[in-house]
Amino acid sequence: MESADADTYFGKVVRHSAKGTRLARAQALTTYFQFLELRHKVEIHQLTGRIVECPIDEMNRPRGRKDAALRIPPGEAEVAVLFGGWREELATCRKFAPTARNFAASKLMSQVGLRINEARWLDLDDVKWDLGRFGKLHVRKGKGARGSGPRERMVPLINGADRTLRWFVEDVWGQFDSDHTRPGASLFPSERKNVDGTAKRVGDDALRSGLSDATATHLPAWADKLTPHALRHFCASQLYLSGMDLISIQEALGHAWVATTMKYVHLHRTRIEDAWIAGQHRAAERLEGLLS
Repeated sequence: MESADADTYFGKVVRHSAKGTRLARAQALTTYFQFLELRHKVEIHQLTGRIVECPIDEMNRPRGRKDAALRIPPGEAEVAVLFGGWREELATCRKFAPTARNFAASKLMSQVGLRINEARWLDLDDVKWDLGRFGKLHVRKGKGARGSGPRERMVPLINGADRTLRWFVEDVWGQFDSDHTRPGASLFPSERKNVDGTAKRVGDDALRSGLSDATATHLPAWADKLTPHALRHFCASQLYLSGMDLISIQEALGHAWVATTMKYVHLHRTRIEDAWIAGQHRAAERLEGLLS
């Protein structure tokens, strides 16, 4: 691999990929060639006559930092305003079923932190009502780490997610399709039909547009800023603030590393001050006990 190959790869193959993906690929190549140079440079030169040289240089190296863009989610009160207004809209909207589907999918993402593609690839059979205290979701299309492919996980229907899904399945789903027992029936169907008349699976564009339109209407301060992934950050923050430990949040969100989960947790502005004051009170109580 030479610099021209890296130019082609980053300029064409992954040109439209996310910035974080391009940076991660560049770092992987850089680390690999550093390893070759440090451990096998002489051996490779003796065998091939070529000198190991990293193809990533200052001209083709992707610019920016992987952690530069922070997805700070709205607060609990703001999200409550969004979904409250969206729920009232269901009574008067022109197309009830698609609006209710977008509402339920976004609500689910805010409650248990699903990625948008994890949500859209759910089937009705993936809702395991009899597992655990609240039921669980079998997420079959979880994001893989380092090219490992989809990673499955079971997500408990906590935080009111069980009520959201029961309402959608019992009151809305039948307006898209008529056969709940059909193998592969999508949990979030599309208005479009297959050749046999069954409902297709909803696309991510429809879910994104639904959230964007609802945000512009009911939470205009967050228009063009509140994305499905920001709802995932909101979920992680709320679970942590409610007392859930980081390891449990990591498992629910499907992160390979707890360090990634920590980046998803955004504390309230007074959280640090409140923790400091609470620590001072505990120290004072211990001191008082020693003095008495």
